[in-house]
Amino acid sequence: MFHQSKMLLLMAAAWLALAVTQTMAADFPVTVTHAFGETTVPDRPERVATVAWANHEVPLALGIVPVGFARANFGDDDGDGLLPWVAERLDQLGADVPPLFDEGDGIDFEAVAATQPDIILAAYSGLSQSDYDTLSKIAPVIPYRDGPWSTGWREMIRLNAAGLGMGEEGEALIHRTEDRIDSAVADHPAIAGKSAMFVTHLDIRDLSVIRFYSANDPRVRFLEDLGLRSPQAVTEATAPGRYSGEMSAERIDAFADVDILVSYGGRALFDRVRRNRLTSRMETVENGAIVLLGNDPVGTAANPTPLSIPWVLEDYVSRLADAARKAE
Repeated sequence: MFHQSKMLLLMAAAWLALAVTQTMAADFPVTVTHAFGETTVPDRPERVATVAWANHEVPLALGIVPVGFARANFGDDDGDGLLPWVAERLDQLGADVPPLFDEGDGIDFEAVAATQPDIILAAYSGLSQSDYDTLSKIAPVIPYRDGPWSTGWREMIRLNAAGLGMGEEGEALIHRTEDRIDSAVADHPAIAGKSAMFVTHLDIRDLSVIRFYSANDPRVRFLEDLGLRSPQAVTEATAPGRYSGEMSAERIDAFADVDILVSYGGRALFDRVRRNRLTSRMETVENGAIVLLGNDPVGTAANPTPLSIPWVLEDYVSRLADAARKAE
């Protein structure tokens, strides 16, 4: 009786979190509600394909090797199309590299169809209605629920795992990841209570506009996971469907409550920011409380995914803690 009650509670929690319904007699069919309506997966999928960024990491983390997924187009140091944590997981599973879809010009629908998938996972993506309709002619598709490119790593796991009929396994993966995060944060107390802003792009030639990610973006949500809070400018820019904001550097004083600045770039960019008459007025810049990320695996992993989080966690938290100490 206790076991049955526990199972019912788990099923109810999954429904509340995902709007996923499934029969009491079996895992399938499974119906997932999302931004384009509903997708029903009639049977447990055996051939899993994924499109867009990092969705393949969910089945891989759960022990399933996709029949095809998107080639890495950022942070791929050796040019093999795989980020290091993905290559590592494939090795752990004793699996060969499956076909990699080149998405430089958008989704390669023919390549996806050629893998003959039973399901296509795309919970973290920028699918348009047209993309979704075309993919749905190939196999049932699991897209995002709220908006393009705004799915957090937890919801990426929940949505994709739901389509696989592995909701409980997905929740267990989330809990394990949260435990790792909590442990890393506990080892670096300097970041507790600090505020951080993730700048999307600083143009070394033109620093007149500061563009940054809103709290809808997974990068900012990850900073919040690590115990950092969003400054007022980021909070005010966070509206439904918006994952970025911008402000003229003439209003640089609006960033006075920023303790840590995170962005992509190198030493030359940092020096330029320090010399600029406007950006140099930021206390964060004066203190050097800046984390600059490159086009490398660490910079890529700042956008958190199921496999990248444990891979990058210690390095990333350590860099943030160094910046936090400069802000004190």
